[in-house]
Amino acid sequence: QVQLVESGGGLVQAGGSLRLSCAASGRTFSNYVLGWFRQAPGKDREFVAAISRSGGLTYYADSVKGRFTISRDNAKNTVYLQMNSLKPEDTAVYYCASVLSVLKVNLTSQYDYWGQGTQVTVSS
Repeated sequence: QVQLVESGGGLVQAGGSLRLSCAASGRTFSNYVLGWFRQAPGKDREFVAAISRSGGLTYYADSVKGRFTISRDNAKNTVYLQMNSLKPEDTAVYYCASVLSVLKVNLTSQYDYWGQGTQVTVSS
């Protein structure tokens, strides 16, 4: 069992930045691939970014590429999502997720454990 707790969400103006954190507990953190997803009202949950166990490989949705950066600190059992140049369409609840092994990092069905989410609101 892995417990994930997100933090760092909030209200920000367009063009601003936020850094989300997701703290994990329960199992060996470095064994897990980690992902960030988001869900806007009335929409399906969508992939944002993912990072390999060592942090050497990262993956991004086209909509956030060049603006968001995913990173992890295995010593602190924490994964981060640095979000810059935020747009109103980035408004959503952001979730972190983990899985031991994954074929397609962008599929929600591939992940075993999820956090409760943190709200990000970007005003225009």
